[in-house]
Amino acid sequence: MEIDVNFKEIYRYLGYRGITPDESTDEAIKAAVGELREVLLPRSVAKEYPVEHIDEGTIRVGDLVIRSLDLSRNMEGCSRAVMFAATIGLGVDRLIKRAEVTSMMKAAVLQAAGAAFAESYCDMVNREIVLSTKDRGLSAKPRFSPGYGDLSLELQRDFEEMLEMKKSCGISLTDTLLMVPSKSVTAFVGLFEAGNEDIKECEEVLSPHSPESCRVCSMKDDCEFSAYHS
Repeated sequence: MEIDVNFKEIYRYLGYRGITPDESTDEAIKAAVGELREVLLPRSVAKEYPVEHIDEGTIRVGDLVIRSLDLSRNMEGCSRAVMFAATIGLGVDRLIKRAEVTSMMKAAVLQAAGAAFAESYCDMVNREIVLSTKDRGLSAKPRFSPGYGDLSLELQRDFEEMLEMKKSCGISLTDTLLMVPSKSVTAFVGLFEAGNEDIKECEEVLSPHSPESCRVCSMKDDCEFSAYHS
């Protein structure tokens, strides 16, 4: 599977905002991208559940009751939701670990490029969700992950159980709720009934750091990746 990578995202993860890295850094980024392409092992799992809006700030996804004002705002008007998990594999972690022994700069570039690859792969998974539901007259909200805004990271355990992440795509959790492989993502994608124009518009999947998704996040004023500050 070929995963496109956005070099501007890599620049942003490395702290370049509104400027292009110098030639040597740019060459290091291109080299890192090439190395990572050799070890990528993308895998994902997704399941769809009904959504119930219990009260302001509380929703039910399947049997899971979630207290989160930010997620509730993100899923306003949604009657269904997809929970998904995606990873680009352990090979990325191994490359980064080896680089940390010899060059912290290379390790940092690999970290940034790996994060950009993971987001690009999530965009692909997200797009498949949009396309697979449009025949039912449904459109999608921007994806929303545990750890965004007020949405607790504790939900990672629910993703682990409900999606059987270890069995289905090789993702496990540490005691501190970090995912292994590290370049893995879990997310909700709210689904709502919409007209044809809305569905057509949503086929271009919104980034989790788009103005629309950042609008509903309580961290939008402080997050360095917020579209409000791009």
